[in-house]
Amino acid sequence: MFKSIHRDVDRQFRGLERMVKKVNDLSTRFEAMPDDALRSMTAWFKERHERGETLDELLPEAFSAVREASRRALGLRHFDTQVVGGIVLHMGMIAEMRSGEGKTLVATLPGYLNAIPGRGVHVVTINDYLARRDAKMVSLIYDRLGMDVGLLQGGMSPERRKAAYRTDITYGTSNEFGFDYLRDNMITLPEQRVQRGHAVAIVDEADTILIDEAMTPLTISGAGGNVTVEYERFARAVRGLVADVDFKVDEERRSIEATKVGLRKIEKRLGAGDLYSDPYGRLLNHLRQALRAQYLFHRDQQYVVEGDEVKIAGELADRTMEGRRYPGGLHQAIEAKEGVPVRKENQTLATITLQNYFRLYDRLSGMAGTAMTEDGELREVYGLPVQPITPNEPVIRVDHDDLVYRSVDAKLNAVADAVAERHANGQPVLIGTVSGEDSERLSRLLDMRGVRHKVLSSTDPEREAHIMAQAGRKGAVTIATDMAGRGTDILLGGNPTELARGMLRKKGYLDADKGTEEARESSDEVIAKAEGIYKTKREHVLKAGGLCVIGTERHESRRLDSQLRDCAGLWGDPGETQFYLSLEDDLMCLFGGERMDRIAAAMERSRLPESMPVQSRKVMRAVEDAQRKVEEVNFSMRKSILDYDDVIDGQRRAIYAERNKVLTDGVGDVDDVIGDVISDVVGYRIPEFFSKDVSSSEWDLEGLRGWVAGLTGRANALWIGDGSSRDKVVGRIEGFISRCYGERSERLPDGTMRALSAQVMLRIIDARWTVYLQEMDYLRALVSQRGYGSGDPLLEYERESNVAFAELINTMHEDFLRIILRVGFTSSAQTRQLESENDGALRGARYSGPTDAGGNRGVGKATARLAPKRGRAGETGASGSDLASGAASAAREAGASGPYGGTARGEARSRGGKMPRDYQGRRTARAPMGK
Repeated sequence: MFKSIHRDVDRQFRGLERMVKKVNDLSTRFEAMPDDALRSMTAWFKERHERGETLDELLPEAFSAVREASRRALGLRHFDTQVVGGIVLHMGMIAEMRSGEGKTLVATLPGYLNAIPGRGVHVVTINDYLARRDAKMVSLIYDRLGMDVGLLQGGMSPERRKAAYRTDITYGTSNEFGFDYLRDNMITLPEQRVQRGHAVAIVDEADTILIDEAMTPLTISGAGGNVTVEYERFARAVRGLVADVDFKVDEERRSIEATKVGLRKIEKRLGAGDLYSDPYGRLLNHLRQALRAQYLFHRDQQYVVEGDEVKIAGELADRTMEGRRYPGGLHQAIEAKEGVPVRKENQTLATITLQNYFRLYDRLSGMAGTAMTEDGELREVYGLPVQPITPNEPVIRVDHDDLVYRSVDAKLNAVADAVAERHANGQPVLIGTVSGEDSERLSRLLDMRGVRHKVLSSTDPEREAHIMAQAGRKGAVTIATDMAGRGTDILLGGNPTELARGMLRKKGYLDADKGTEEARESSDEVIAKAEGIYKTKREHVLKAGGLCVIGTERHESRRLDSQLRDCAGLWGDPGETQFYLSLEDDLMCLFGGERMDRIAAAMERSRLPESMPVQSRKVMRAVEDAQRKVEEVNFSMRKSILDYDDVIDGQRRAIYAERNKVLTDGVGDVDDVIGDVISDVVGYRIPEFFSKDVSSSEWDLEGLRGWVAGLTGRANALWIGDGSSRDKVVGRIEGFISRCYGERSERLPDGTMRALSAQVMLRIIDARWTVYLQEMDYLRALVSQRGYGSGDPLLEYERESNVAFAELINTMHEDFLRIILRVGFTSSAQTRQLESENDGALRGARYSGPTDAGGNRGVGKATARLAPKRGRAGETGASGSDLASGAASAAREAGASGPYGGTARGEARSRGGKMPRDYQGRRTARAPMGK
C-alpha cells in the first residue's frame, strides 16, 4: 500500500490539499446518512478492501465517516488541519501539532482507516490515565461506526488483556504493550498469548516515548544468584581512593573508571591478579559498580537507607521509589557500601529496547507537540520523518527573552516576585520546574508572599490532570515539576466541565448521569451555571493577558522548553512566556563551556547586584549551545544502547521465532525437526573425538561412546565397528539416537511424545536464554573496558556474542536430547501435568522500564525447569513430578562453567556452531517503518 520510505515527501504533500478537498466534498453525503447507514459503512469498507481496494483509495470516505461520527457523538467536527494531521499519520510520519490542536481526535482518522483490515491498531499514550481518558472519549465515535475500543491498564488479568487486543483499536502505554510482548514470548501454551501481532501503532507524545523513554529498556527480571561476598570485598577495596589519582569521573556521561594507579591499588587490596584477565567480565562489573556506588551515588541524594534496606530516592523529599532497584549489580554494590544485607541480584528473564519493540510494527506513526529538533534521530532510528502541521488559529503569544541571574536564590526570588504581581492582577501563572527540590523551594517563597498555589509532581496523573485543567482560572498559580499534568489543555477562565463536576460533587451527585431524575435535573442546572461562570472568568483572564508560563530553568532539551511554552497561547488566545535562569543552573555549569565562563566573568566584573538580571542574545546563544551539547550526549547514549540491543535483537527474534514455532506446531517427529536437531548436535560434538585429519586409530572412541551414553542414558549400546569411515560413524550415531527417540515415542500414547518434546524444548529455550542474557550483560561490560586499548567495543561485542549465540543454540539442542531421551514418562496424563504446571517465574518478577508500568506480574511462565537426574548410565527413573527442577539445574551448570555452555571460547570458535535459520545478525541500517 505504501512504500517503506517516502523518498519525495514534498511531492506527496502537494496532493494534501486535494485529499482534504475530497474529504470535504463528501461531508454532505455522510451528514445525510441515518445512524444505521453510517454504521454499516464499516462493513462496506471492509468488503471493498478484501476485493482489492487499498486503504489509500478508501481514505477520503473513511475520514469523512469518522468526521461525521465525531460530530454526532461528541459535537466535535475535525478541522481541516486535523484532517491533514490524520493523512500524515496514515503516511507513516510524525505529525508535529501544537498543544491544543486536538491530537486525540486526529488519531481517530487513521485509527479507523487502518482498523478496516481487521489486524488491530495500537494507540500508545504516556500513562494509564491518558489511555483511559482517550479510550473512553473515542469509543463514542467508534461505536457510531460499529467498531470497538480496548483498553490496557496496569494490573489487568490475562483474560482482560486478551479481550482488549481482540478489539479493533487498543489504547495503552508503551510499557503495557512492550511487557505483553515479552510475556507472550515466555508462555508455555498457545492459549496464554494475549497479543495478536503488530500491524499498526500510532504513538501519542511520540517525542517522549520514542526519544526520551528510549534511554531505558523494558526488562523483566527475577532473583538470581547470591554473590554477597564479592560485593562486600569490592566495597572495602574501593574505599578511600583519591579522585583524579585513583579514578576519573566523566560528569557529562555520569561515568567513572579506575586509573592504572587505582587499579593496582584495588587489585592489591583484593589480593587478586589482573582483573582484566577475567574472561567473562564479572570482576570488572563488580569493580565498576563498586566505584559508582562509592563515588557517584550518595546517601540521601540518589538513595536513602531505611532500616536494613536501600531505597531509590524520588524527586520529592520524603518520597522513595518503592519496589525499584538499580540494575546490573549497582543496587547490591550500594547495599555492600552501606553495610546492609546484600540481596540477590536480579536475573534478566526478558528485555527489549523501546526502539526495537516499535520496529516490530508493519506501520508506525506518531504525534508530538514538538519534534522537529529530533527529526534526524526519528528518521535514522524509526524511518519516521517529521511533518509540522499549521495551527488552526495563528499564535499571538509573546515569548520574552531569558532573564539570567548570578545565583539560584536570586532567580527564585525574582520568580516569586513576578508570580505575586501577576497573581494580584488576576493573571493565571503556570510555573515549570525541572526538579522536586526547586518546586518545594519556590512553594515556600510563594507562601511567604501569601500567594495561594498548587504543586504538581507527576505522582497522580488523573488528579493532576484535573488540577491542570483549572490552571487557566483567574489568579490561579500552578507549579508543575517536569511537565506534570501534561496531556491536558489549559482553558482561559478554567474548564467548565471540571467546574461543573466539582459543583455536582458538593451536591452529592458524583454520577448524575446514572442517578435519579432529580440528579439529572440538577446536573443540567449546574452545567448551565458553570458555562456562565466560565464565560465571565474567561473575559477577566483575557484582559489580564492570558496564561503566563514561567520556566525556572532551561531543560536539557530545547524540545522540552518548547513544550512548556506551548501551554500558553492555545487556539489563538493571548499569552506570554518567560524563562528565568542562573549561572548556577546545572545546564550552565556542566555544559556552558568557555562562552558561559566569559559571561559569568563579565557579570562578576560589572558588580551588578544579585537581584539584577541580564538579558542578552549572547547568553541565549550560549544556552542553546549548551542544550545542543546535552542533546548530542543523550543521542549518543541512546544510540549506544540501541546499537548493543541491535546485536541481541537479531538473536532475540531467532529465539522467539523458534520458540513460537515449537509452541504452535510442536517439534515434529524423527523425520522432521528432531532429525535436524540430532544432526546438528552430532555434527557439532564429533570434532571433540576425531577429525577428518587423523586416522581411525587415533579416534577417541571411548570418549565418544561415553558422550552418547550420557546423552541417551544407554551405556555401551552403540556399535561403531573397526575401520569405519568418519561419515559412517556419524551416520550410525545419528541413527542410534533417532532409534532411541522413536522407541520412547512408541511406548507412549499417540501424540504424547510430540507434546512432551514441545514442553521440554520450551523450558530448555527459556532456561538457556535467561542465562545467556545475563552473560551478555557481563560481556558488554567487559568489551567496554577492553575498548580503551583495543578496537571498537561494539564490534568486539557483536563478534563474541555471535560465537556465544552459536554455542547457545547447540547446547540448547543437546540439553533437549539429553532430557527427552532420559526422563521417564509413561502416560499422557503426566504430559498434561507438565503443560499445566505453573512454575511461578513471573510471580515475583520485577518490571523495569521508562515509567511505572503497573503491569500484571502473574502472567505467563518463564524460566524452564526440566533436566534429567544424574546417576548411572542407563534409563533414568524420573517421574513427571521430577521434571520441575531439571532444566534450571542444567542452566545453572552451564552458567557455572562459562558463558559458552562449559566450552572454552577457542573451541566454540573452531567448531563454528550452527545458527538458527531465523537469525540474520545485527541491523546496520535502520529499517523504514511504513508499509
